[in-house]
Amino acid sequence: MTAEAEAVARPFVRQLAWREFAYHVLDAFPALASEPWRPEFWAMPWRDDAQGLQAWIEGQTGFPLVDAGMRQLRASGWMHNRVRLVTASFLTKDLLLPWQVGEQVFAELLADYDAALNAFNWQWVAGSGADASPYFRVFNPTTQAKKFDPEEAYVRHWVPELGSSAYDEPLIDHAEARSARLSRFEQVRLARRKGGPRTA
Repeated sequence: MTAEAEAVARPFVRQLAWREFAYHVLDAFPALASEPWRPEFWAMPWRDDAQGLQAWIEGQTGFPLVDAGMRQLRASGWMHNRVRLVTASFLTKDLLLPWQVGEQVFAELLADYDAALNAFNWQWVAGSGADASPYFRVFNPTTQAKKFDPEEAYVRHWVPELGSSAYDEPLIDHAEARSARLSRFEQVRLARRKGGPRTA
């Protein structure tokens, strides 16, 4: 295999391995869609915010990339992987809403829904899963948009009112939300000292 072919094949193989890992975890832990794989995350003090959840579902958060992704999902049943990560991070780490809620929304709306991958990836983003994203990794929806949609072609397609008075003000301040997330995670860290992550 040439170096060029290997460079093309490696990301594909990595995704296949990730998929198989998700299947393995679901087989070993059937409650993956409802219970945190890391038991210390039972101590996570999630918020209860029905209005915030509805704004996220409808793509009315005031964060263009998040809104574009959720509107695309509702309209087509699909969303690019990068935007899935950003929208999931926003729900769990900006709005501080439980990942189980997002998992259920995606399960209902995704045309390519996969039980293992959906639950596994939501727990990865939230920080509660196997080989999870670190709790302090919070996707900034504004910088992500600048990096992956610099011409705003994607967000303007799904959020045509962007830049006008008709577009919503941001629901929250991202920097403040990140600080709140880190503060709440301290309770999870304390719980972890009493018992480590699941080993099965």
